Amino acid sequence: MATTREMVSARYGTEISVGDATEATGTIAGLLSRRSIRLYEDRPVEDDLINVLLACAQSAPCKSNLQQYSIIVVQDKATREKLAPFVPRTKSLPTVPALLIFCADMRRGQRVTAFRGKQHCNNNMDTFLNATIDASLAMGFFVAAAEAAGLGCAPLSSLRDYMYQVAEVLDLPDGVFPIAGVMFGWPSAPGYVNQRLPQSIVVHRERYDDSNLEAEIDAYDQTRHNAFPIPDERQAKRDFFGTADFYGWSEHISRQLGVPERSEFRAFLKSHGFDLA
Repeated sequence: MATTREMVSARYGTEISVGDATEATGTIAGLLSRRSIRLYEDRPVEDDLINVLLACAQSAPCKSNLQQYSIIVVQDKATREKLAPFVPRTKSLPTVPALLIFCADMRRGQRVTAFRGKQHCNNNMDTFLNATIDASLAMGFFVAAAEAAGLGCAPLSSLRDYMYQVAEVLDLPDGVFPIAGVMFGWPSAPGYVNQRLPQSIVVHRERYDDSNLEAEIDAYDQTRHNAFPIPDERQAKRDFFGTADFYGWSEHISRQLGVPERSEFRAFLKSHGFDLA
């Protein structure tokens, strides 16, 4: 087994003096070694295990105990086949063992308020944000629990590329929208540890300071390139930006951010019960 220091270094792709030389175990080892898994064995995930993992998801913290999220369990292959055209980059969706859709849910609070003879007065940006965070925390807890149980997971934010169609397939009412899906199953391949941005970029001490960002991003690009160089044919949006001589992380994300995405998102929310005031 690897030591904590070795696992932290693997996560950043470079030798660093964080952690110690003792063997990493338990939750810390699981989190430091986590990886997205998209290839699964052809065997189901037992309903009882899924229900335990759902309880883990519901153990996540939430804003003021409002619990403004819902989770849709999609096990029927026919439903996954209906969803598959709306996540075209995930060719295996119809055959994955299980799929969850995590949704921000304002509707439940609205209905409960009405049950008690009161008016729901918080259809606003704050509720939108709180519900989104609640759903995100639940999803994170689910992923951590599922991986601790030996399952592999891969989040699917691409569901938001086709919000209207996904909402129709899942019969999502006003006040509910999908933040992401998570497909999961028993891994048939180990995946790989993805190198994250160094703490010097992400973590700020006492105050925000990105004065050295460009140099640090250049170094990070090289670290990732050394571990997983991206071939020309996998460069994103070549029809817009051509083929780069050096294709690092920053080139990849600048291409993604350089083309408008999900321009209908606000319109979808407004048409599905969110005032965003």
